[in-house]
Amino acid sequence: MKIHEYQAKALLQRFGVAVPRGFPCFTVGEAVAAGQQLGAGVCVVKAQIHAGGRGKGGGVKVVRTEAELEEAARRIMGMQLVTHQTGPQGQTVRRLLVEEGADIRQELYIGMVVDRTTQQVALMGSAAGGMDIEEVAAQHPEKIHAVQIDPGQGLLPAQAETLARQIEVPEPLVAQARDLMLGLYHAFVESDASLAEINPMAVTGDGRILALDAKFNFDDNAAFRHGEWQDWRDFDEEDPNEIAASRHGLSYISLEGNIGCLVNGAGLAMATMDIVKLYGGSPANFLDVGGGATTEKVTEAFKLMLANPEVQAILVNIFGGIMKCDVIAEGVVAAARQVHLTVPLVVRLEGTNVALGKRILAESGLPILSAANMDDAAAQVVAAARR
Repeated sequence: MKIHEYQAKALLQRFGVAVPRGFPCFTVGEAVAAGQQLGAGVCVVKAQIHAGGRGKGGGVKVVRTEAELEEAARRIMGMQLVTHQTGPQGQTVRRLLVEEGADIRQELYIGMVVDRTTQQVALMGSAAGGMDIEEVAAQHPEKIHAVQIDPGQGLLPAQAETLARQIEVPEPLVAQARDLMLGLYHAFVESDASLAEINPMAVTGDGRILALDAKFNFDDNAAFRHGEWQDWRDFDEEDPNEIAASRHGLSYISLEGNIGCLVNGAGLAMATMDIVKLYGGSPANFLDVGGGATTEKVTEAFKLMLANPEVQAILVNIFGGIMKCDVIAEGVVAAARQVHLTVPLVVRLEGTNVALGKRILAESGLPILSAANMDDAAAQVVAAARR
């Protein structure tokens, strides 16, 4: 799950991280009022979408007068903002952040991720902060410094101070940078984040360390601990199919291929997409129906896949452990009839009650292609999608 910059900054403030004064705005009038509330001086009008690169795409404007602010707000609000993270279709801007300007003397980068290799949280920093941090990481990895954090101890002040010096924070401000990193770490852990970035972390002319931009992604598996996440979600920024899937307890992610995949279990779903690619196909989605799929859930899964006009064939790949093969077969037959399936359907079943499940499919009278194993299933569905 992602949140907007203004929401990320509000979260950071709860943990003592200094951010510029600012106000989220949903209309041009609100943006003008926000500028008046901030008072005279330089302001920044920032598009709020779930993507980086907003400045390069024209979604961030520095203004000095109320007239400039209103003009910038009118230009940005409602624009189709295209960045390197939105793809060519862009994203419609429906929210703005208007905040006070800062006398920036130095731009640094601070970020946190879960390092799956070490099974620890990694705190990263660079003296080369700003809009081109991705290029810095790709072309000059030696400029990225990292600290591995022992989960039993947490981030130590000494570790934060060392990183601050490595990224060239002026010595009189090292303590401020340390406190910012400690605040970021506590926000990261307590909010069950999977990624957090402050880019840039700015050194200002009046001797402050500020989080000028902020980004948080959260681990969806922790949603049961965070009721506030529902208030933070921006459904305009999410894939409508993914929203519908979540309502039915399905794990669904849209992809760019033409083969719909319905699988039980995330690991098997990943393996299914891999073998489809191996046989020359391209998955249209990740879709995990879980271990207790009902006929209703399977039907909704079919509707989700078929809502994508690019889908030319569907592969159902089920290993029957908790989920019995006969139950899923009945669900597949009922779903195929209800949605009036018009694309080829390949089904591979294995596990509990597999013989009964295959018989249900064979006796359904539907043109379902039964596969003997995963190789056979991948070969059949790729061939069917090409017809």
